[in-house]
Amino acid sequence: MSDREQMLDILRKAYQIEVDGYTFYSMTADRAEKEAVRDLFAKLAADEVQHQAYLKSVAGRLGQEGAAAFHLNLRAPEQRAINQALFTARFREQAAASEFELGVLSVGMTLEGNAISYFSSAAQRTAEAEVKGFYRYLAAWEQEHYDALQALYNAIRGDLQAASSFAPF
Repeated sequence: MSDREQMLDILRKAYQIEVDGYTFYSMTADRAEKEAVRDLFAKLAADEVQHQAYLKSVAGRLGQEGAAAFHLNLRAPEQRAINQALFTARFREQAAASEFELGVLSVGMTLEGNAISYFSSAAQRTAEAEVKGFYRYLAAWEQEHYDALQALYNAIRGDLQAASSFAPF
């Protein structure tokens, strides 16, 4: 497999990861009954659409530009806005002791963890600096999602355990 074919194969797999994330997050947002929960998952779905756009842009330019196609004006992930506006006490309050929210946070963490692993692995498999930087950027963006979801998961799990008088010790 040529370098270009290998890069394109990685982009195709990465794109599918983003489609899967979008599908899950948008379905969760549609099903959520609580505003803060709906807002959180709608924002995560929108982020996955941005990731898809990045990947499409690179794939479209790959034939003519080679590894230079991976050089985009990448901005820092907008996690500060997510952390301040959505991953807040409002989410925790609305999701208090809810098994639905705990479950979807867990699945979201799994999706983000898989994306981090894939993008990190893709970065390690390439020698091209532009390509490596692009995949590290995507892995870092997914890591921000994972960390925020994990913090919420831990808080909601603690609330659920307290509400059900579950004490494993």
